[in-house]
Amino acid sequence: MTLKIAVCVKYVPDATGDRGFADDLTVDRDEVDGLLSELDEYAVEQALRISEESDDAEVTVVTVGPDDAKDALRKALSMGADKAVHVNDEDIHGSDVMATSAILAKALEKTGFDLVVCGMASTDGTMGVLPALLAERLSLPQVTLLSELSVEDGLVKGRRDGDAATELLEAPLPAIVSVTDQSGEARYPSFKGIMAAKKKPVQELDLDDLDIDADEVGLAGAWTLVDAVAARPARTKGTIVTDEGDGGKQLAAFLATQKFI
Repeated sequence: MTLKIAVCVKYVPDATGDRGFADDLTVDRDEVDGLLSELDEYAVEQALRISEESDDAEVTVVTVGPDDAKDALRKALSMGADKAVHVNDEDIHGSDVMATSAILAKALEKTGFDLVVCGMASTDGTMGVLPALLAERLSLPQVTLLSELSVEDGLVKGRRDGDAATELLEAPLPAIVSVTDQSGEARYPSFKGIMAAKKKPVQELDLDDLDIDADEVGLAGAWTLVDAVAARPARTKGTIVTDEGDGGKQLAAFLATQKFI
């Protein structure tokens, strides 16, 4: 039986670009290039490794986003994923993580899966709660923040490294997992992979396909909203402490004025 692996990925603004907000206080995606979230590349890599070690497996990448989000899917397909699902609907604009998890859960149910792999967080919002929300919505076990990942005999197994201990975890399939940036370097797409990705299937879904009402998602259904934004103050010249035998005292006094000590 084919092992069906789904990878949730996100199209995010390039952190090296000049990011800003639109009039509705959502991220202005027209002013900055986007790309596949770097932390999601680790999830794609782990899914591909499991697929390569399996006798019969299929990797599907799933995303929610505007037209440009296809770029993130094509990157994952060029790395080696088999197919993609793109949920795109104008009413999705402004969705927060709660709405995004609802959309992804419906898309995953429609696509079918044995294992869902996520990155530890997106590189824009960095909340890291999506895997837990998916597990709750799909009533499945979650095994998160793994630095190693494998599938054996109907179980997903992994290692979670903490500050004081390492945990060895497992859960029965189907399950939701997330992997960290310590799980293994993501591969670069080859020229052959880039060319092959152009021919791989990308299924388009909208809210009607997923039986989701428009007022449940987007800005209308968001649990969290940006109320106001302000430009970051320009960086000011720092304070230079000259050590003439009392440098330590001067430094301590400065830190005290800043309420660091």
